[in-house]
Amino acid sequence: MTILAIDTSNYCLGVALLEDNQVLGEYITNLKKNHSVRIMPAIETLMKDCERVPADLTKIVVAKGPGSYTGVRIGVTIAKTLAWTLQIPLVGISSLEILAAGTGRYFDGYISPLFDARRGQVYTGLYQFENEGLVNVEPDQLILLVDWAAKLVEAPKPILFVGNDLQIHRTKIEELLGLKAMFAGITEHNPRPSELALLGSDKQGEDIHSFVPNYIRLAEAEAKWLEAKGKISNG
Repeated sequence: MTILAIDTSNYCLGVALLEDNQVLGEYITNLKKNHSVRIMPAIETLMKDCERVPADLTKIVVAKGPGSYTGVRIGVTIAKTLAWTLQIPLVGISSLEILAAGTGRYFDGYISPLFDARRGQVYTGLYQFENEGLVNVEPDQLILLVDWAAKLVEAPKPILFVGNDLQIHRTKIEELLGLKAMFAGITEHNPRPSELALLGSDKQGEDIHSFVPNYIRLAEAEAKWLEAKGKISNG
């Protein structure tokens, strides 16, 4: 089985090839550049370097959000197109789950991956490694950081926070959680596309036509449009 993993859900762009539980290659950047221009050349370069052609692929695994509305849409669109064209399964994995999977395997506690969502909000969830692997303890959600910290203060184990946006919220997390909060190292903040491939390796393919990203919330422009039409309230 040869799996292509694609993640453009945030500033990090990542692609990986996993074949028979071996990482053949992995490409990651953390740059504020246009993913729509860079993702296909990245895939093509990786495939060429690993001496694989599209016909060798047996599954596509994609980061389905949450994250940047545009970034998530780009990755999902390309993944769906490739899966449909090659007639191979498509699997979507939470962008937060990927981040959690890349750290904390030997950490005796919970893992809280996070992306900044502005206005004091974060996309986050709570994960833990158990015998069967990574387990989602609290579902992915959009929440005010102070409310999230209030939930975690009663947790029976320490919490490991991870993510490139951690620097925005670290001071507040330390203030609210004290010694219960621990922080991943700088080399662990980029989600690994090889972890994405591994997470999706044993999952069944989803219906390509009905597959949609998980934005958690509406894109700001769409929310404003619906609000103007009176379809959602200001609250």
